[in-house]
Amino acid sequence: MTTRFIPQTNKDLDTATFAGGCFWCIESVFIDLDGIKQVTSGYSGGHVKNPTYEEVCSGTTGHLEAVQILFDPEIISYAELADIFWRQIDPTDNGGSFVDRGSQYLSAIFYHNDRQKNIAEAFKEKLVQSGVFDKPVATKIVQFTDFYPAEDYHQQYCKKNPVRYYSYRSASGRDLYIKAVWGDVGLEKYKKPKKEELKRNLTDLQYQVTEQCGTEPPFHNAYWNNHQAGIYVDVVSGEPLFSSNDKFDSGTGWPSFTKPIDPRFLVKKKDTSSLMERIEVRSKNGDSHLGHVFDDGPTPTHLRYCINSASLRFIPKEEMEKEGYGYLLWILKEAPIHKSE
Repeated sequence: MTTRFIPQTNKDLDTATFAGGCFWCIESVFIDLDGIKQVTSGYSGGHVKNPTYEEVCSGTTGHLEAVQILFDPEIISYAELADIFWRQIDPTDNGGSFVDRGSQYLSAIFYHNDRQKNIAEAFKEKLVQSGVFDKPVATKIVQFTDFYPAEDYHQQYCKKNPVRYYSYRSASGRDLYIKAVWGDVGLEKYKKPKKEELKRNLTDLQYQVTEQCGTEPPFHNAYWNNHQAGIYVDVVSGEPLFSSNDKFDSGTGWPSFTKPIDPRFLVKKKDTSSLMERIEVRSKNGDSHLGHVFDDGPTPTHLRYCINSASLRFIPKEEMEKEGYGYLLWILKEAPIHKSE
C-alpha cells in the first residue's frame, strides 16, 4: 500500500523535461516522489519526428534520452526537481553520461517557460560558483520543443525489470560518482527509536509535536530567529532535513525554508484537520510530524516549508564533521539562490 501523495487530476499541473543520460536512471529518481503524477521516458531535442529507440541510439536524430515529469507545483516545485536532477548527473561530461557515450546521452534541461529557464540557469550558476567541479559545466539549458515517449518496454523499467535495471545502474558508475561528489547520505542508517526511548529522551513539547502532530507557539521556539550557518536534522531520527542556506524570515514566527536538503527525504500528506486542507510534512524514516508546506514562499521554489522547531535539532557548520554530517558541508559553500518577494 502506497502512502505517496499523487495528484488525482491534471488540473494546475506543470511539466518538467530533463535529459541526464540513460532515461531509466533519471526516471527512477522521480517516479515515487510526492506530488508527481507521471514520469515518462522518451526523446527530446532532435529533428526526427516519432523516432525509435534504435534511431536515437544511432546518434543521428539529434534527440537526447529524456524524461518528462507531470507534477503539482503546490506539492513539489520545479526548483526542487531541478535541484534533484543536478545531483543525478555529471554536468561536466560533454561526451555522454557515465558508461553511455554519444550525443544521445548528453545532459540538458529543456525549459518550458521563462520561469523554468531562470531557475535552471540560477542553479547552473550556483554549481559553477560552488567550486564543487574543477571542469566547466557542460549541461545545456535549451528551450523545449518536442517530446516523444519511448517504447512501452522502457517505461518504469526500474519496476518492470528491477534485476536488469539495478545491475546496469551499478555497473554504469553513476552511483559511485554521486556518492563521491555529493556524499553518501546513507539514509537507511537513520532509524526511529522505540516509543519508550522517545518518551525518555524528548521533551514533552517535542513528543507532542513529532508524535502527536502538535504545534508549538510562534515566536517562542528555538529556531524561528536562528541565523547561524548549519543544518537542521530530525530530532527523533537525526536524518538531515533543512539547510540554513534555504532558511528565510517568513514573518510567521516559525522556522521557514524554501526547500529541504533533498525532497526525497520527506513525506507529504493531505491534512484536513483544523477545518482546512493543508499539506503536512513528515520525515521519511523518523515519521516525525514536522509542519506544513505552503505555496506562498519566495523564489525559486515559491514554497514555504513552515516547520516546528521542536521537530528539529540544529547542528552548526563547525560541528557538522564531528556529528557525522561532514558529507553535507558542500551545501553551505555557496550563497542561497532564493530571494524574498
